[in-house]
Amino acid sequence: MELENVVMELIIQAGEARSCSMEALRAARENDWALADQHLTAAKVAAREAHKIQTQLIGADEGAGKIPVTLILVHAQDHLMNAMLCRELVEEIIHLHREIFALKNR
Repeated sequence: MELENVVMELIIQAGEARSCSMEALRAARENDWALADQHLTAAKVAAREAHKIQTQLIGADEGAGKIPVTLILVHAQDHLMNAMLCRELVEEIIHLHREIFALKNR
């Protein structure tokens, strides 16, 4: 597959992971835990796919600069890192939402 297509797929998967994470947070705000969990699972799947692509790119580069570092590649890496951070933070916030909900409903 052409490098540009691979990089675009990385951006797409990372964007999907971030979007699913934010949907999980919205569901948690409505106390819809099943939907929140469903979105978090989808976020993890998309992030895993993005990480596979990243790993393939790293392997193809072999630490020798074989993959040209373009602005779009840097942009893709930025998307992936933001998606990973977003998911981690959303998981923590959802955990807090669940704790607050449980305390309110004792």
